[in-house]
Amino acid sequence: MQFSERRVLRALRFDLLLMGFLIMVSCSSIWKKDKQKEALARVGDTYLYRDEVQPLLNKSMSPQDSASFVTNYINNWATKQLLLSKARINLPEEQLKEFDQLVDNYRTDLYTRAYKEALVQQKEDTTISDSQLKQFYEEEKENFKLKEKLVRLRFIELPTQFLNKEEVSTRLKRFNEEDRAYLDSVGVQFRKLNFNDSLWVPLSRVIREIAPLNYENEATYLKKSQFFELEDSLGVYLTKVGDILKINDIAPLSYIEPTIRQVLLNRRKLDYIRKLEIEIIDEATKKKEFEVYEQGK
Repeated sequence: MQFSERRVLRALRFDLLLMGFLIMVSCSSIWKKDKQKEALARVGDTYLYRDEVQPLLNKSMSPQDSASFVTNYINNWATKQLLLSKARINLPEEQLKEFDQLVDNYRTDLYTRAYKEALVQQKEDTTISDSQLKQFYEEEKENFKLKEKLVRLRFIELPTQFLNKEEVSTRLKRFNEEDRAYLDSVGVQFRKLNFNDSLWVPLSRVIREIAPLNYENEATYLKKSQFFELEDSLGVYLTKVGDILKINDIAPLSYIEPTIRQVLLNRRKLDYIRKLEIEIIDEATKKKEFEVYEQGK
């Protein structure tokens, strides 16, 4: 069932009012108990209580370590409190006002950001259709030019002493259903394998997987429909290249889809927040909770 933003706001406002009432009740009982708490230290009118430090102690600490930790904590706490007191006395008034404003702004941003995130999570629809992905892709193609080559390939790394290399090479090149079944059945003997030649892989990843391949020689081996074999002291690398895209080619949709999906979700989130902010202003204006006074010229 879909709820309008206004109904969501009314429900959350009621929850917040109820929460505020409960906090006031609970705080009154806390304040009454403060006098019964065991104080560890005092600086002016500010107290440090044992129950503030207790959760920081590790159960594995020895009594000596615990005592040392508490002593250091008290000294650090006292130093901060004393410096804060001195700062309030000795810093220029304008600077103190500036800091207080920064603190207020941070508190406001923290609360409002958390509240908006809560609303977004209630409303958020993470469904992105194929048609939306394709439409965005077609409209923004020029922004998806590759900065790195992409390769589609099948790949096997064999141990250097593998006895049946020729048959594996033949089947990897041909790769019909029977070949795939055979390679799967003996795959436990391979050091590495990748049979998903519909997946686009960045050149940097290919070079990491095929040790003898590097940026100096990759153009020699990575050509469309080419099969190549390389070897080093660690293994034998058999590779059948399916296709390759060069730098400045347009990235295929299958490769860029996760990025597009995230962009669309972020846009949807921003649109919802803008709509929410407008609705909050409209509602407050109608209820006379918000007014803008004419400024004197």
